[in-house]
Amino acid sequence: MKISYVKTREAVGKVIFHDVTGIVKGKFKGAAFKKGHVIREEDIPVLLDLGKEHVYSLQIEKGDVHEDEAGRRIAEAAAGKGVVCRKASEGRVNLYAAYDGLLRINVEGLQSLNMQPEIVLASLHTHTPVNYGAKVAGTRVIPLVVSEETVRCGEDICYDTSSLIKVDPYLPVQVKVLVTGKEVYQGRVKDAFGPVLKEKTLQFNLAPPEVYYIPDDASEISAKLKDLLDKSRQEKTIIIVTGGMSVDPDDVTPAGIKLSGARIESYGAPVLPGAMFMVAYHGEVPVLGMPACGMFYRTTVLDLVLPRLLTGEKLSALDISALGHGGLCAGCDECSYPACPFGKGGLPFGG
Repeated sequence: MKISYVKTREAVGKVIFHDVTGIVKGKFKGAAFKKGHVIREEDIPVLLDLGKEHVYSLQIEKGDVHEDEAGRRIAEAAAGKGVVCRKASEGRVNLYAAYDGLLRINVEGLQSLNMQPEIVLASLHTHTPVNYGAKVAGTRVIPLVVSEETVRCGEDICYDTSSLIKVDPYLPVQVKVLVTGKEVYQGRVKDAFGPVLKEKTLQFNLAPPEVYYIPDDASEISAKLKDLLDKSRQEKTIIIVTGGMSVDPDDVTPAGIKLSGARIESYGAPVLPGAMFMVAYHGEVPVLGMPACGMFYRTTVLDLVLPRLLTGEKLSALDISALGHGGLCAGCDECSYPACPFGKGGLPFGG
């Protein structure tokens, strides 16, 4: 890279090294010419009117990479499946979701990339549900020109992570809901869980959940679970058992899930609302115990867990415990989830 100080009248074809500020009193103050602009004949009088008798010009030499090209290369290296790049603008390249799904960021890899001098990449939080076309990240280099070595180092870090940024698509899962409670089973109280879960599944373009009703009886819960599992062998299924998850003597849902032969991965989650949440597995089929908070709060632990299960991820007790960092819902008057901090502090993808 060679920087020269040239007369403005002789600067046609030269590359401006830094922003040139223009001011129109009461109307405008900003960059009249952006760094990287190639000076044209018609730009000369404008520059002279700005008092620029001379300009700094940049000449790119062998081994140099312009910011647009550097940003493009790093973005393409960082983009995994389900992520596409747009054309560079003033050195910045944005990355977008190619379809609906769950954003996965290799957080350790991202930090390694950002530890490299002259490179920055910013993203949304990992495990954020995103829709087609959503902006998920942006990258650029700091100077107008960087070395080829700098760019290659950034590319190598991205490629070494396999996928620095990717979007996992949602699988065509059938959600089955087992609503417990004698009062609902007998029709004394209207079911509130079914409509809530129907709304949540629609957010992921799934078929409406199959909803079944059962009294508070561990053996009956166990039997119905086994029946649903037998009927689910040919399809991807998630079973949600609602209610009866507290320590009240009449709340026997955890006992019923355990009696069915499910392997309990985690009972209790460091998420509010959702502390009495259970994650269990019958083979590969997730069985979730959902506490009553799911009826009353718009956003709960289920909103953090369900998208991950819909991508085929198998959650461990460690995954659930990691939800504690960021697991407190602020209870805002107007909920903006997932564009908020709730649930954004868990273990990084690949961690």
